[in-house]
Amino acid sequence: MDTRIIGGKIAKARKAMGMSQARLAQQLYISPQAVGKWERGESMPDITTFNRLAEILDVDLNYFSESAPAEANEVSPDESPAKQPVKEVDTLSRSQERQVQIDLTAVDLQKSDFAGVVLHKGKFEVSPLRGANFAGADLTGSSFKTLDAREANFDGANLTDCNFSITDLTDASFHKSILVRTTLTMSGQGARFTDVTLIDVNLNRTDLRKTIFEHCIFNGVDFNHCDLQGLCFEGQTFTGVRFNKSALKDVSFRGATLRNVSFTLPFSLTNKSYHIFKTACFDGATMDKLTYAALKGLRVTDLSKVIVI
Repeated sequence: MDTRIIGGKIAKARKAMGMSQARLAQQLYISPQAVGKWERGESMPDITTFNRLAEILDVDLNYFSESAPAEANEVSPDESPAKQPVKEVDTLSRSQERQVQIDLTAVDLQKSDFAGVVLHKGKFEVSPLRGANFAGADLTGSSFKTLDAREANFDGANLTDCNFSITDLTDASFHKSILVRTTLTMSGQGARFTDVTLIDVNLNRTDLRKTIFEHCIFNGVDFNHCDLQGLCFEGQTFTGVRFNKSALKDVSFRGATLRNVSFTLPFSLTNKSYHIFKTACFDGATMDKLTYAALKGLRVTDLSKVIVI
């Protein structure tokens, strides 16, 4: 089947109903991004979803076949105008469907498929999530308090206002995830964040050793008492970021861009933290004058190859 043709028919029928992508997604319990992908021909619903689409968009299931004309919501010759209000009431009833809060506490959710779901303020507590798939899901305001989320997939997921308190995120993937006002308290090592913009994110007492950050933008992020030893931030962008009493041994900022970035070193009677900070590398980094001045004032780190703007 040609996904572009199917996508065009979905879009045409949706618009004929005066329905937004967000409203259609809500009635299907999926993300608006998933609907957008259908309509752009990038993916296609499964057969069960086609049945539900036909109901919501008030079309015959055959409407979605490639050979059928793309004409949605037309009144058939034997259907009188008097029957139209019944259809309108039915449509209104479906539009008012509510999402029942499902209890996911203390449930074994390993390898569960949550791709594209919409679940706001969900609670995943004491629930094993190893290998669970949350790709493209809208999990706004949800909390994750669990021991094992190894190999979980959060690619493209909306994690706005979410709270993570997870012991093990080894090999978990956050590719193009939406991280806004997200709080992360993690002990596990080895999560991968790629092509992610972190906005107003708080990382508290988090063990980030062996965590991978690639092509990320950090905006308003706080690293509070985090273990960042050996991390590679090369070529990435930091704006309004605080490194507050975090372990920075062998951290690399080569080629990174730092604007309004603060480094507060852990207190030590022996100046151990200052000696450790000497191992951080800023070669080729670009900094604003304030960030550069603050770092230079510590008289610890080699800034001879820094570009000041």
